[in-house]
Amino acid sequence: MKLKYILLISAILAFAFTGVAEDIAHLRTSKKIIRMDKAVAPYYAIQIIALKNPPGLASFFKAIDVAREYPCNDGFVRYAVGQFSSYEEAKQNLASVKGLGYDQAFVVNTADYDMGSVTKQAKVVQRSSKKIDPSKTYTVQLSAFRFPVYLSHFENLEDVMEFRMKDKVFRYCVGEFPGSNAKDELARIKELGYKDAYLVELDNYLPYKIE
Repeated sequence: MKLKYILLISAILAFAFTGVAEDIAHLRTSKKIIRMDKAVAPYYAIQIIALKNPPGLASFFKAIDVAREYPCNDGFVRYAVGQFSSYEEAKQNLASVKGLGYDQAFVVNTADYDMGSVTKQAKVVQRSSKKIDPSKTYTVQLSAFRFPVYLSHFENLEDVMEFRMKDKVFRYCVGEFPGSNAKDELARIKELGYKDAYLVELDNYLPYKIE
């Protein structure tokens, strides 16, 4: 009886993990729907849509390869394209975005988005404080996307790790570094072009790793 129980549990777990893998394969995309936890400069962009809930598939974003997702305190998730240094520069690109089918698009200053408490991430996705604990192991978060991307996106890095967190956002990290040299590794990775990368404690992410 005990053996049957163990075999049954193993089968259920195997089915569950297979289902997750299939879901991820179905979601994987070359589109980059970037999850933002705060507005970053340059702040001007073109908002294409605001939704109560994120779309289920990246294909929802017709003719758009890159967009940024801003979860706001009013319960809407806002999506914007482009990064412009001024309102005038953004406005010059507005017509082309509307021409893609986003008739209600308009210029926005993303610094005005009220993200506040919505972006206070849980401990599992909390950025490391400036004070690094030498006794802990860190990894460098490269980016976060609403939908899983192909790892070939990180073409100048090897062994990129993929995590699907409780908020259903996919986060991508690289490396395992002791606190004693974590900041040096972060600087090296930023030099490779990942200017928004930052350190996180690896143990907080490991339960959500996609193998």
